Amino acid sequence: MNATALAIISICAYLGGTLLIILHIQQHRIQRTALGLAWTAVITHGIYTGLACLQNNGFSFSFFNTGSLIAMIVALLLLIAAVNKPVEKLGLAVFPIAALMLTLELNTDDKPHLILSYHWQMSTHILTSIIAFSLLNIAALQAILLAIQDQQLKSHPPKRFIQSLPSLQTMESLLFQMLGVGVFFLSISLISGFVFIENLFAQHLVHKTVLSILAWLIFSSLLLGRTRYGWRGQFAIQWTLIGFVFLLLAYFGSKLVLELILHR
Repeated sequence: MNATALAIISICAYLGGTLLIILHIQQHRIQRTALGLAWTAVITHGIYTGLACLQNNGFSFSFFNTGSLIAMIVALLLLIAAVNKPVEKLGLAVFPIAALMLTLELNTDDKPHLILSYHWQMSTHILTSIIAFSLLNIAALQAILLAIQDQQLKSHPPKRFIQSLPSLQTMESLLFQMLGVGVFFLSISLISGFVFIENLFAQHLVHKTVLSILAWLIFSSLLLGRTRYGWRGQFAIQWTLIGFVFLLLAYFGSKLVLELILHR
């Protein structure tokens, strides 16, 4: 089976899992089938990525390749969390995005940005950066879902989807747990970047570093405010999303402009 066939299977499994979550939101047996399809999607997505690396003699850190890799890791972390936490509904956003990014990777001829090998210090920085972004991506989606749930419960009779979610208190607790783990990996990423990356200014990484630090300050302040002052509700949701926007700009802003707009 070639790499393209694996990618197509992965895309179909992502979309199939999403459809089952939509159609059978309260039928647990079907829900397990949806998660099974999602696991199939992530595994085939991972094998496809591995084969692409072998064919290219390394991973291409171009815009859509990187986006596809991060989408796969987000989906994987979500599935791992869903083993003992009620977060599977986030698959409604995560799985279609993963399918879209993989489709774009298949159908876009990005310029190669191969990085063949790293010393362990740089590998630590790259790995923790990707994990941090993936975890905080899930936290941002959780914040959006929490906002919808809060608005529905206050303004309308709750819809079936809202009724299937855990309580607001549980959803909010999950949000801060995700933020805590994400900040941990983001901290390691920032520290390793400062220690191991040489010529920070020469490599045009200053804006990424500044935006990442701003995101770290926002997320860390939220965690501290939650512990000391009981910050919660719309305040926590809004600042979670603001922090994630900074992080999104840090990770993808310059890459989007340079590769897709300026074609560099």
